[in-house]
This record gives sequence, structure tokens and C-alpha cells, in this order.
Amino acid sequence: MKGIIHFFDVLEDKIRAQLSKNPLLYALVGGIGVVLFWRGVWHIADEANISALASIIIGSIMLLLSGAFVSTFIGSRLIISGLKGEKKLVEKTEDEIKSEGSELKRVENELDKIEHDIRDIKNKLSERPHHHSK
Repeated sequence: MKGIIHFFDVLEDKIRAQLSKNPLLYALVGGIGVVLFWRGVWHIADEANISALASIIIGSIMLLLSGAFVSTFIGSRLIISGLKGEKKLVEKTEDEIKSEGSELKRVENELDKIEHDIRDIKNKLSERPHHHSK
């Protein structure tokens, strides 16, 4: 099972890397995927004869219990930027956006380093002989 998950994780990383080079295509693929997903959910609800009111109640409960209610409708990025008093994206200058991008890249590099260090530690721990005391 871990092998299958790892395969799709690696595949996703490769696809995202390629799509990131063409944001318009990325948006198109993502948009179509979202619409088809929700179309499927909608049709299943129709076939199960779930009423509009029941849909709202069930959906709201699911979102509230999972903690996704607010971020689903306004997005966690919007909440965070509001709390930090940040400008809206359309109000930012190109330099501000590039600066945020380079800061994000720095953080990603740090996370990669931390993940690498954790893997090294795990590997070293798994290679150590296990001593059992009697």
C-alpha cells in the first residue's frame, strides 16, 4: 500500500512541476477537474433523492465538523492576509509579489533540508542494531 501511495505522490509532484510552467494550462486542468468532481457529487445526490435543504444541512455539518467551513468559502489565505493586515494581491506591486515568492522559496528550501535531515535520522536509527536487555 505504501508503494502505491509513494508512486502517486511522485507522479503528482512531476505533473505539478510540469503544469506550474504553464499557469493557464494548470488553471484549465484544475478547473475542469473541480467541475467534473462536483458534477459527480451533484448527480449522486440527485440519484439518492437528497433534497436541497438536506444537502445544505448535511454539507454544512460536514464542513463544520471537518473544520473546513470558513476556509471553503473565503479561503485560509484570505483569512491569514486579513489578520496580518496585508494588501490584496491586486494592490501589490510586482516587486512585493516577487519578494513573497523568493521568501516562499527560501522557506521551501528550509523545509526540504529539514525533511532530508529527518530521513537521515530515521535511516540511521533503523540501521542501528537493536539490543534487547534481559
